[in-house]
Amino acid sequence: MVKITQELDKCIGCGACAAVCPDNWEMKGDKAHPKATELSEVGCNKEAVDACPVQCIHIEE
Repeated sequence: MVKITQELDKCIGCGACAAVCPDNWEMKGDKAHPKATELSEVGCNKEAVDACPVQCIHIEE
């Protein structure tokens, strides 16, 4: 099981995560949000972590 966490207060709403991983990230208002926080595999969420300019997305495996 993979757990996705996000420090929402650090999110600047750039949309990079949603652009590289639209399967699990979406923009709601001026912030990005994960569609699911517990997944069976990392998938494109690794790219979302790497694309985030403020490093507010974390993956726990």
